[in-house]
Amino acid sequence: MKLKARLPGLTSGGKMIVILNNKTAKKLAVKPLERVIVKSKKEDTTCIVNTSEKIVKPREIIIYDDVNDILKIKNGDIVDVRARPFLNSKKFIRERIRGKELTNKKIRQIVDDVLEHKLSDLALASLISSFDIRPLSDSEAYGFTKAMIDTSEKFTFRGKIVDKHSIGGIPGDKTSILLVSIVAAAGLTIPKSSSRAITDPAGTADRFEIFAPVQLDARAIRRTVKKTGGCIIWGGSFKLAPADDLFIQIEHPLDSDAMMIPSIIAKKKVMGSKYVILDMPMGPTQAKIKDMTVASKLARKFIKIGKRFGMKIECAVTNASQPLGYSMGPALEARDILNTFSNSKSKDLIDKATSLAGILFKMVGKDYSAEEGKARAVKIFNSGLAEKKFREIIKEQGGNEKVTIGDIRVGKETRIVKAKKSGYIHNIHNKNLVRTAIAAGCPADKGAGIELFKKIGDKISHGEP
Repeated sequence: MKLKARLPGLTSGGKMIVILNNKTAKKLAVKPLERVIVKSKKEDTTCIVNTSEKIVKPREIIIYDDVNDILKIKNGDIVDVRARPFLNSKKFIRERIRGKELTNKKIRQIVDDVLEHKLSDLALASLISSFDIRPLSDSEAYGFTKAMIDTSEKFTFRGKIVDKHSIGGIPGDKTSILLVSIVAAAGLTIPKSSSRAITDPAGTADRFEIFAPVQLDARAIRRTVKKTGGCIIWGGSFKLAPADDLFIQIEHPLDSDAMMIPSIIAKKKVMGSKYVILDMPMGPTQAKIKDMTVASKLARKFIKIGKRFGMKIECAVTNASQPLGYSMGPALEARDILNTFSNSKSKDLIDKATSLAGILFKMVGKDYSAEEGKARAVKIFNSGLAEKKFREIIKEQGGNEKVTIGDIRVGKETRIVKAKKSGYIHNIHNKNLVRTAIAAGCPADKGAGIELFKKIGDKISHGEP
């Protein structure tokens, strides 16, 4: 059916929405929330149907800007609209719910349909829920990883390409920024793609964005890595395993980590990484891993799937009983990073960054044990070479390489919480700290957050902050 396009400038946050007149929808035999295919002269895409009797005429279609980013049409252009045919991928999802394992071919069809916005959020939520009930088999984990890699832009860099990833669950974890600086200063290549915070006060991309832009295009990424040996960028700024981003939108409200293995391995593989250290924080509250049984099972699966893609993965279970460093929130953590380079107050942060860097040195065949690798990482950090590399990366990504703590603005409103009695700190409830930091405005308000004065084992007197 030929319809005249209206472009009122509406956006939906990534959802592909069009509005049809009720009579038009009836002729197309579609109902609200069902799908139609909208085709311009050069492009086509699948869209979610909304209907109205008043705001759109029978021979018109209202097209949201999210849709027009693909169609690239002008107001008044004629587009072809037809009902979307039945999707085989919906049948495959139904089979999976009923207990049948997905083949690689079926997985690829599902991923293709996800990328083309053909599947509803309800269908994807049903699929992901089936993974929570019956976890991905090794074959399915491989299939989803491969499909995500095959549908992504890919990077190739010279040298030994290494990377680090944390599965999350520990607030204030600034390890990645320190580790990238240490490893790149050692002459290895580490193109670090990072995430923004979803349920935490800050993600690595949020922290580094205080220093420099993290939304780089592919050309800028290649230039930065070529010149400095590393980068710290937000993976969502370009087509880095784009199917994974669409799965994450559904996983988040479901509080699901069902696609963790394909998500992490795919994003590391498309960045060209060959050696990956996987940080697995374990702790009683905020951490995703609560005991060694779960950690060992997950580690074996990561190593096995990674090997099938030519990647060497090692897993390190780390302590997540308290925040790393002394702050939570993008700007406060950025200050903490600069403080860490200039003094050794955040010993836990330095210890973790150098330990994980040491494992990477061992992995790339430097004839080091993990302990010798750590000693080399400590030497690089203490010599100032890591900070020098950190500032080189800032400059190449468009930031101020001479940044000081005083340049970083934090929130003006403060509340100091003082001890009600004297003693020693024996426990920190990470989850409650995270909730408080988010209530203060993190991560959207860059200057919001929490600063700690004491940590586990420290002595505190009545009235001290």
